[in-house]
Amino acid sequence: MHTRCTNRPNRSLRAGGALLAAVALLVSACSSGGSRTAATAAATAADGGPALGALPRATPAALTSYYEQKLSWHGCEVPGFQCATMRAPLDYAKPGEGDVELAVSRKKAAGPGERIGSLLVNPGGPGGSAVGYVQGYAGVGYPAKVRARYDMVAVDPRGVAGSEPVECLTGRQMDTYTQTDLTPDDTGETAALVAAYKRFAEGCGQRAPKLLRHVSTVEAARDMDILRAVLGDEKLTYVGASYGTFLGATYAGLFPERVGRLVLDGALDPSLPADRLNQEQTAGFETAFQAFAEDCVRRKDCALGSTPARVGDNLRALFERLDARPLPTGDADGRRLSESLATTGVISAMYDEGVWPQLRQALTAAVRDGEGAGLIALSDRYFERGPDGNYSNLMYANAAVNCLDLPPAYNSPEEVERALPEFRKASPVFGRALAWASLNCAYWPVRATGEPHRIEAEGAAPIAVVGTTRDPATPYRWAEALASQLSSARLLTYDGDGHTAYGRGSTCVDSTINAYLLRGTPPPQGKRCSTP
Repeated sequence: MHTRCTNRPNRSLRAGGALLAAVALLVSACSSGGSRTAATAAATAADGGPALGALPRATPAALTSYYEQKLSWHGCEVPGFQCATMRAPLDYAKPGEGDVELAVSRKKAAGPGERIGSLLVNPGGPGGSAVGYVQGYAGVGYPAKVRARYDMVAVDPRGVAGSEPVECLTGRQMDTYTQTDLTPDDTGETAALVAAYKRFAEGCGQRAPKLLRHVSTVEAARDMDILRAVLGDEKLTYVGASYGTFLGATYAGLFPERVGRLVLDGALDPSLPADRLNQEQTAGFETAFQAFAEDCVRRKDCALGSTPARVGDNLRALFERLDARPLPTGDADGRRLSESLATTGVISAMYDEGVWPQLRQALTAAVRDGEGAGLIALSDRYFERGPDGNYSNLMYANAAVNCLDLPPAYNSPEEVERALPEFRKASPVFGRALAWASLNCAYWPVRATGEPHRIEAEGAAPIAVVGTTRDPATPYRWAEALASQLSSARLLTYDGDGHTAYGRGSTCVDSTINAYLLRGTPPPQGKRCSTP
């Protein structure tokens, strides 16, 4: 599934895993490691489906040293922030057999007003650096009243960025991987795509053989509870976006009595199997593209046509031309704009309508001038490829978490072929590429430990679930589904475009969430906000 983090000034146009590395699954983990334990196994819900079970309230004796550790705070490279390293057990089922070291950062509340506590933030992914997010955006860009009353805190989840990052390929290898043809036309191209997936998976398995088994969302949620205790907070206050909503909801399911004020923005539905998730997200990208097309035809610089239908037809025609003959980009490493990179570039702009002008310019250059620099720049930002040709570990961590959290959507090219009609129906523009991208977890070296499940979090304090009606990556229906599962959810609807809603320009959304964070007043049930 196409997973990305939430767009913010410090982040690339993302979230969640671009067409090869991260189109897997955002959701589901019912175990804490390689085998399922009684504490985290699914219980039977009222509708007959599985529900995530809460952990015992008492901290196991074997985990006491982790919960009672003292962090050694020191200055960070970013002024105004402190950094530290926190220990967590690599395997919660065997806490004496090794630790994982997690990067933590905070900016202390400076007032005015009495300090409320710690506010933990996560931008999504999976694979997005929460430390980078708090230092680059949340700690300086969240509403001043919120930052005045809370210590702004983040921990990079295990396997991500500063927390023993999963690595899989060299920069050059990743360049080759991201240019692999995602719309195979014959058996040779299909074999090449399968080989690319296998090389990626083998690289991850060779470089992180032990950690790869212990990067599940359940384990990351348990790490957050250790951090909550170490920070001295009785309950967790948290804002999670995109995949961060699944992480936050998982925390609520495991520790319902420790839920403070939780905001889940751009929500996922953890009850869906991988194939449904991928097909529904594909439809979400189509919805966002149609909104872009309708906007495009009203602009003088729309090079793809005068009607939304023509925009879609001409974009598909562009992709077909690129499949046969990639465009020059002026790239220092000699990369040309392939169909797969162009598709990623277009999809990246669906996360934020503020990027639509840049996308129009890039498409104009490709269509009229035969120049691919604009679209490859969007793709590079999405993949977090630096000017030096190296990549962040976003895509590696994304696949590692996704492929552990849920079984593969499809296990063979034949299964993808059978699913193609549904994907094409969901999105005439992106369906074919996203169907084949759903195959990546089929060759993963570690067996999935999670499964689809409901999260009810019985006994939790009110939880704010936020959904955007034309969200490309986390369709609005998912917010409705998660809100219906959580026993104490309050659904806040934003009628607008783009991925996530808090901090994206809606005074209605921001004031509602701020009231919740600052005064503990949850959103009124069924509240709707419109643009702007």
